[in-house]
Amino acid sequence: MCRGRSVVYILHTHLVLTLKYRRGPFIDEILQCCEEIMRDACGDFGAELREFTGESDHVHLLVHYPPKAVLSRLVGSFKGVSARLLRQEFNDHIRIYLWGEHFWSPSCFAGSCGGAPLAVVKEYIENQKRPA
Repeated sequence: MCRGRSVVYILHTHLVLTLKYRRGPFIDEILQCCEEIMRDACGDFGAELREFTGESDHVHLLVHYPPKAVLSRLVGSFKGVSARLLRQEFNDHIRIYLWGEHFWSPSCFAGSCGGAPLAVVKEYIENQKRPA
């Protein structure tokens, strides 16, 4: 649980970012670099990358973030910074799989996670005493 000046929060999201055309240039070395880049990008938002892994054509992230962070901007930062830096570092390998200016797919998956299951939260809210 984290505290801000006027807020107490626990916000986590599971992000899945997929490469354009579902091509698979990711190898372990590139994924390690990608994790470092995304970990650094979290700092700009006051967020924390709690878990990271990937397959040949997509990555999974578990991000803890503050309420002031706009999730779409965080994802945009992940995609923009990582695409630029990974192409600089591994261009010869990546251009075999991806062409043009495209790196990430324009879409992503973002799922909230953590805390109590929805049924428990719903029951808690239903059981609050309503004034008569």
